[in-house]
Amino acid sequence: MHVIEKILAKNSGRTHVKTGEIITAKIDFAEINDLYLQTVYSFYEMGGEKVWDNTRAAFVFDHYAPAPDIKSAANHGEMREFARKNQLKYHFDTNCGVCHQVMPEAGVIYPGMIIVATDSHTTTHGAFGAMGTGCGATDMATILMTGELWFRVPEIIEVRLEGQAPKGVFPKDVILNVLGRIKADGAVYKAIDFTGSYVDSLNVAGRMVICNMAVEMGAKTAYMQPNQDVLDYVSKRAVRPFEVQVTDPGFEYSERHVFDVSGLEPQLACPHSVDNVDTLSHVIAEGEIKLNQGYIGSCTGGREEDIAVAARIVKGRHIPPYSRLVVVPASSEVMLSCMEKGYIQDLMNAGATITTPGCGACLGAHEGIIAPGETCISSTNRNFPGRMGSNQASIYLASPATVAASIINGRITDPRDYL
Repeated sequence: MHVIEKILAKNSGRTHVKTGEIITAKIDFAEINDLYLQTVYSFYEMGGEKVWDNTRAAFVFDHYAPAPDIKSAANHGEMREFARKNQLKYHFDTNCGVCHQVMPEAGVIYPGMIIVATDSHTTTHGAFGAMGTGCGATDMATILMTGELWFRVPEIIEVRLEGQAPKGVFPKDVILNVLGRIKADGAVYKAIDFTGSYVDSLNVAGRMVICNMAVEMGAKTAYMQPNQDVLDYVSKRAVRPFEVQVTDPGFEYSERHVFDVSGLEPQLACPHSVDNVDTLSHVIAEGEIKLNQGYIGSCTGGREEDIAVAARIVKGRHIPPYSRLVVVPASSEVMLSCMEKGYIQDLMNAGATITTPGCGACLGAHEGIIAPGETCISSTNRNFPGRMGSNQASIYLASPATVAASIINGRITDPRDYL
């Protein structure tokens, strides 16, 4: 069996599962973001009284942090009351950051577990050898009542990433290249196992970027076999014992895709689809693309490594007049570390706006949305019309390095000239 199948088997009390089976599995941790007050309503409507385990569930207030309007403030109030009533051990309020960053920081993510959250990008946690997937309000209410959820055992495909990325090519470029090949519907309800020498050498942040965007191919979940960087990170934080499992020799994947990253160059996802991917050099050769906003942040591009490379590029420079650079650290822990190392100061001196850790601008709610006719280059994970504001705006997705180099020039620019 594959590790994902072993996790599903263990949590469903079975010795073996196979593709296509419907099973009911125990959930190791459940997370509800502040878009999903309906979870609370559904919980009570279905007869829920107490959360099944108050050490295995948490709210994360990240999409509306801090609350931008009366409605979201009221939602927060109701969710806080539910958390208080159930004495939830873990509660991440508006001062904490993005759910997919703060949960690993808090040690509730570790190898071999099942994490379900009301956010599609829960595939991120495959970076830690966990099975992470998203769900809606009704399924989450069921989890809060019972600690269990049904799953169909997914097909598992291998995406093998080999080689060493050239200078100026980052994990975001690698996963955009993969998306451009496999496409947005290429892995619907399948699990993606990222393997290969490139994956083996990746740090925690890089692994999170790649697993995060597996859902953009339709994947139910993603997985990477933990390396030493992951084990070092988790061992210092994990709140529960964990076991690292290994896929059985000779496991047969339903599909295999092989990529050599050695010759890769920076990539762009062009408007208006995440799989509309092209090389940066080709986009630049087609003609100058002027920018109104650069955005560095989100669960895909707001970690310390992302902010560090952006700060290095903009240091001693300044964004052009009438443009802006919005930088959103993924968590308060990330922000504090970046402040201590001077990255935030360098970015602010270059004209950047630093906002509260969270998801606000990424989903087009607040703290950096874009106007009709504007063009934004972003380190986020989606660029469909209206994603970051007006549906008459254009969004290009790129690595934080490309975002920084581009906004400092006011047009899409190759970051390799700055590194």
